[in-house]
Amino acid sequence: MPFPILGTLWCFGFCWQQNTLSKLSKVYGKVFTIWVGPMPIVVVNGFHAVKQVLINQAEETNWRVVTPFIRDSMKGKGILFSSGPAWKEQRRFAMATLRSLGLGRKSLEHRVQEEAGKLVEIFSSKEGKAFDPSLPLFHSISNVISSVVFGHYFSIHDETFCKLIECIEYMAQFFLSTFHLLYELSPWLMRHLPGPHQKAFSCLEFIHLFGRNEIQKHLEKKKPEDEPQDFIDFYLDEIDRKKQDPTSTFDEDNLVYVIYDLFTAGTDTVATTLRWALLFMVVHPDVQEKIQEEIDTVLTPFQRIFYEDRKNMPYTNAVIHEIQRFKFVLLVGTFRLCAKDAAVLGFPIKKGTVIAPDIASALYDPEQWETPHQFNPNHFLDKDGKFFTRDAFIPFSIGQRLCLGENLAKMELFLFLTNLLQAFTLQQPEGTKEPSTRPVQGRFAVQPSPYMICAVPRKAAA
Repeated sequence: MPFPILGTLWCFGFCWQQNTLSKLSKVYGKVFTIWVGPMPIVVVNGFHAVKQVLINQAEETNWRVVTPFIRDSMKGKGILFSSGPAWKEQRRFAMATLRSLGLGRKSLEHRVQEEAGKLVEIFSSKEGKAFDPSLPLFHSISNVISSVVFGHYFSIHDETFCKLIECIEYMAQFFLSTFHLLYELSPWLMRHLPGPHQKAFSCLEFIHLFGRNEIQKHLEKKKPEDEPQDFIDFYLDEIDRKKQDPTSTFDEDNLVYVIYDLFTAGTDTVATTLRWALLFMVVHPDVQEKIQEEIDTVLTPFQRIFYEDRKNMPYTNAVIHEIQRFKFVLLVGTFRLCAKDAAVLGFPIKKGTVIAPDIASALYDPEQWETPHQFNPNHFLDKDGKFFTRDAFIPFSIGQRLCLGENLAKMELFLFLTNLLQAFTLQQPEGTKEPSTRPVQGRFAVQPSPYMICAVPRKAAA
């Protein structure tokens, strides 16, 4: 029963965890309604139900929810928070441009390998002493997308870059804070009150200003005869090409929001997954040892690792997939807005209804996974030890809003992890407790608690 103002938030103690909706599903079924304040949200739980919504009814459910905070901060621009013709035009252009810049090809793999090599150097500089790998991981991952979007890299000591990281991380925390919920319930009041929501707007303003400065630099050095070198170059050319088209959605404002989408979506989730991966190598040294044995079997010391090598490393590939499944980095997935009347598993859903396809529930669906709540790489290995994937493995979502950077993310996860494990054995600092694998609560992303590791050079790589 929804209460006035609070809705049904009372029924899960005002604390939304990754398994919250699955617990409710055991009581209310695969399709049920919760209320956030006065707004009903239809939850779809389990792989088959999620697949029906995102694949079979993609046209009806591909619109993005525009809450008061999203409306005031994102203004319906960019890719992640836009819908309709504008979303289709921006997404189609982004996909084509990323392919032109090497997405899924050797040219982009070279950039990932370069950053993986730099990350190995940073780990090596620690000389086996304890350190927090979070910032180096985030920096290396962000530099891959920076080279694609901006055409250049950032130093880990760059103050503007460090501020950018702080702002991105703050936004990830803010989206599941009490103040975000209060803003959604009473935007007319919260706009005039101080609090963390005002800092969130300041962070967004800084991120957008960062993008505008990069655009200005490109405009200043741009010459008509120059071939485009990065995403901003391609987008500016598209603005010029469609200048006379009154229906075009290409302008500098939209570019600012697209930069935000590509940069944040292309860094935070991959960096968080890698943080989980390194943590699991420390907590499960037997798994780390098996990966290193596989690397040593396939490659000689100092031999460069290519993404193609994953085909000869089934166990390594299985471990990476299992980490993505077992430690899915989002609480639920992205909410949708029903663009027209639809029916989900026999239930009529009216146009304008908010739908929450619970991606996490598909990754923990007991009908799809033998041991859904255990870390088990065998979920992706057949009886002969060969790698295979499953339909229910959907950490990048499915359907029309499938993650743009899926192929890049897969390449980054494989190349970064294997390069590190080829060079180092990751260990728990001596005299410390085993790090916790329980996620930090109260964040939009499911992140591990801060931890320290020691990267001990391997003799085979010495």
